Amino acid sequence: MSIGALTAASYSTFYGRRPIYLCALPLLITGSVGVSLSRSVGELFFFRVFQAAGSSPGFSIGAGVIGDIYKLEERGTAIGVFLAAILMGPSLAPSNLIAGLAAEYASWRLMQFIIGIFGLIALAIIWIFFPETSHPGVRGIDKLRREAESGVKVKWTRYIVNPLAPLSLLRAPNIVAVMLSGFTIAMTFFVIMVPIAYTIGARYNIRNDAILGACAIPGGIGEIIGAPISGWMSDRIVVRHRKARGGVWYPEDRLRATLSGALFLVPLSMVFSGLFNAYIDGPIGLALVFVCLFVNGLGLELILGPSAAYVVDVLHSRSAEAIAANNGTRSVLISIAVAGIMPMIDTYGVLVTNTVSALFAWGGFGLLWLTIKYGEPMRKWCDVGFATAETT
Repeated sequence: MSIGALTAASYSTFYGRRPIYLCALPLLITGSVGVSLSRSVGELFFFRVFQAAGSSPGFSIGAGVIGDIYKLEERGTAIGVFLAAILMGPSLAPSNLIAGLAAEYASWRLMQFIIGIFGLIALAIIWIFFPETSHPGVRGIDKLRREAESGVKVKWTRYIVNPLAPLSLLRAPNIVAVMLSGFTIAMTFFVIMVPIAYTIGARYNIRNDAILGACAIPGGIGEIIGAPISGWMSDRIVVRHRKARGGVWYPEDRLRATLSGALFLVPLSMVFSGLFNAYIDGPIGLALVFVCLFVNGLGLELILGPSAAYVVDVLHSRSAEAIAANNGTRSVLISIAVAGIMPMIDTYGVLVTNTVSALFAWGGFGLLWLTIKYGEPMRKWCDVGFATAETT
């Protein structure tokens, strides 16, 4: 999936946003329907590749579109709302609740078929209403056309894009710091959700898949509330600090909106969730765990939204590629780290596992603070095409 996002982002910079959507969504539809009709593990894996390839461009290209059409002072709010809608899927009904209902009372195949239907609806909407948002003349294909019109012979190989090119943006220490902080923060979500049947479910005797899926709702509500707030906060902070500097733009000001979530909300929600799960029984314990899930979701959005907006700000001309490199690398790290969650819970318990996750989250706060304090020398140390105030 990460390779798909990197490829789509690279080609969107070259050919534009609209063609990528129109190519990716048919893959999502085909893959989802194929998964729902699979009769063997081999068929399931085969169609899952198509499904992942079709869905992977969604976030990176979407963030690129927002970078195309929103001004610097509005971008945080727009990305916050966009991010809330995306994270609503894995954390809030209708994802877990409807998936749980489908698994409990029908079949997992039904949920996959529904995804294909929604993909078809999205394809129709984009085909009819979605224009190209890339600024005129900035796409790679526009530059080649100008060369061809001027009489320069253009080789066909120049129409092929290196899908791994976005990874070169990770040479910049500020981008790496934001990526690693996002990894440590986002990992707390997986520490809660991956073993939920063996932690919350087993601890509070929740056996029904639909009810267990509904346990994700408090976190999702926190994310829905936190996303627009975080974006609005980051926009206001950018405007206020730029005015205080006499109109000078310092990109890292946007990351100031992440500090409360990274220092308090996310790590403390993990520690208290572990404490409540370990020591408080019954409905009261479950309610307190739900409060922690809400706070974790709220804090998660306070961090990931402004962080994504910051990446788009500083790499505006390659915003989709920057988001793909950031999120793709983070996803790879999470996929590796997730494998250790269940063994750690089996060996040390929920409280220790949650506390270790909180410590890593505090490490993410440290990276964000360092980026805010030393962002300018970080960008000068390795300039990968950072934007200026005039190019945002």
